[in-house]
Amino acid sequence: MWTPENRARYDRSKLRYPSDLTDAEWALVEPLIPSAKPGGNKRTVAVRAVVDGVMYILSTGCQWSALPKDLPPKSTVHDYLRRWDADGTLERIHHALYVLCREQAGREASPTAAIIDSQSVKGAEKGLARIDPPGYDAGKKIKGKKRHVLVDTQGLLMQALVHAADIQDRDGGVLLMGALFGLHPFLLKLYADSGYQGAKFQDGLKSVCGQINLEIVRRCDRHRFVVLPKRWIVERTIAWLNRCRRLAKDWECLNRSGLCFLRWASMRLMLRRLCQTNK
Repeated sequence: MWTPENRARYDRSKLRYPSDLTDAEWALVEPLIPSAKPGGNKRTVAVRAVVDGVMYILSTGCQWSALPKDLPPKSTVHDYLRRWDADGTLERIHHALYVLCREQAGREASPTAAIIDSQSVKGAEKGLARIDPPGYDAGKKIKGKKRHVLVDTQGLLMQALVHAADIQDRDGGVLLMGALFGLHPFLLKLYADSGYQGAKFQDGLKSVCGQINLEIVRRCDRHRFVVLPKRWIVERTIAWLNRCRRLAKDWECLNRSGLCFLRWASMRLMLRRLCQTNK
């Protein structure tokens, strides 16, 4: 609820664009961006302007050719976006911000409980063959991609995966849990909906994360809205991420590109949480 007391915490009217990083947000990101490689000419691109360009694309969902002229060229922004994704810079920044958010909330850096869920997203109108083709989710009647997310009890994104929509939740869930690679060693409890029940997901979960216990939170039989324990947290996180219009549809040709923008949306959320101040 907006009140005169908390409205100033979200005021971004003094920025060039509402999607730009504030000085406090940039102070958290700047030390995590690698310096220019030795040799050759010196870097002449303002890295902060590159990050603002990525945030503009993420927030507005515009075409790359519609990037404002006072931001770096689209080729420069796109090149840095792919470079940071390929060399692991994006993943390192995301994890560092995640740890800071956990510490700000008075929690341990590694959570002990998590919630898993998926979201099917309609694909954009694209022709020809693609490296990562879409799929058809018969349950949701959606042709496109599926975003698998794993969040903690604070609603912060721990891990994510993008794949075709025709992959079942129990199969994609195993792929997602296997992508942790021991990143959260103290994770002991996993909450999921009925789409993950059955021996296939449980056997796959034991093979990749043997110490995790699965709990299925079933839907209530009452014919009215009921807040389901733990499951509402991941649904809220998906709603938070969908505030970025780039995620309204699957505009990307590669699953890796879709995952890249999903992580940027999570970083945007964590940066604003870390830098909220009472004025």
